[in-house]
Amino acid sequence: MIARRSPDEIEAIRAACQIVSRVHGALAERIAPGVSTAILDELAEETIRSHGADPAFKGYHGFPASICASVNDEAVHGFPRPDPLQEGDVLCVDVGVRLNGWFGDGAFTLAVGELAADVEGLLRATQQALDAGVRAAVADKHLSDISHAVETIANEAGVTVIQEYGGHGIGRELHEEPHIPNHGAPGRGPRLQVGQVIAIEPIFSLGAPEVVVDEDGWTTRTKDGSAAAHFEHTVAITKEGPRMLTEPRTATIAAAG
Repeated sequence: MIARRSPDEIEAIRAACQIVSRVHGALAERIAPGVSTAILDELAEETIRSHGADPAFKGYHGFPASICASVNDEAVHGFPRPDPLQEGDVLCVDVGVRLNGWFGDGAFTLAVGELAADVEGLLRATQQALDAGVRAAVADKHLSDISHAVETIANEAGVTVIQEYGGHGIGRELHEEPHIPNHGAPGRGPRLQVGQVIAIEPIFSLGAPEVVVDEDGWTTRTKDGSAAAHFEHTVAITKEGPRMLTEPRTATIAAAG
């Protein structure tokens, strides 16, 4: 069963998501060569707690940090580390917030300095796939229409979907039903309904789709060492269309036809 939320409940989720957005903004200003992801993690936790919220990831199944900080070939769940970022690195930051019993979740990937053209293309395609997935999040459409929209962008850009991970429902828990694959044929699965809240989360690589998990049990890398990128928005299904709750200003965007 995919939960449906009342307008007041969606506003409560949005409040958590707005803190996610503030953290994203604070971190984006600090990301640069020479800055460590451990420092970014400290800043994220300070920002979250200053708004009366808690880091949703810290302690989640034993995860030790407030953010996931995945660098270069790390696709997801990277640990913040004291090592300084280097010119040409790719950094994905995933942030979760719990506020008054409601969760928000969002991720972005940034270049640390200048990137190679193919890596720039990877980041651009992953962002475009997120946008396409959000546009497909329309009441009465099928869940897999989101998956298909995301995969279509990957195929057009010549990048690879990392199939082991995807989006999810969110609300009273960080991860709720449904799981939202980033690949698949359209017109399948349950129909989306007004009031549902989901996190859409494309994760792409420049190489093969296989991943491996480090000995820490969390950090997940591309098996072939290729660069990865990851973007995520929390989105509410409304009568007017998909509403991005993790935007600094909430917006209803044009739905896919």
